[in-house]
Amino acid sequence: QVQLVESGGGLVQAGGSLRLSCLASTRRFDTYHMGWFRQPPGKEREFVAAINWSGKDTYYVDSVKGRFTISRDNAKNTVYLQMISLKPEDTAVYYCNFIQWDTWSVILEIWGQGTPVTVSS
Repeated sequence: QVQLVESGGGLVQAGGSLRLSCLASTRRFDTYHMGWFRQPPGKEREFVAAINWSGKDTYYVDSVKGRFTISRDNAKNTVYLQMISLKPEDTAVYYCNFIQWDTWSVILEIWGQGTPVTVSS
C-alpha cells in the first residue's frame, strides 16, 4: 500500500529556514511527478511546488518562488522542500503527493499526516 510520510516541520522565526522531507513507500517512485501542498489554519489545502520524475523540471507558485526549492532523491524515494526567508503566511501543515504535470492535481487521494510549519513574526 502506498504511504507518504512527511517530516522536518517545526517552529521558526520569520526569516528562518526549514527543510521538509517526504518519504514515499511505492515502487517506481522515479516514474512519478511529485508535489508539495500546504493547508494554512482554517483554509483549504493549496498547491505549492512540483518536480517532475527526473528532477530536471520544477514549478512554484508565485508566493514561494525564489524562497522555496523542491528537489528529489529517487534512490531514497524522497522529495524535499527547502524553505528560506520564511514568512508568517507560510504557516501551514505541509503535505506531499503524486501529481499530474501541468494541472498539479493529485493522482492518488492518499495523504500522509503532514508536517506542521509555524513561522512566528
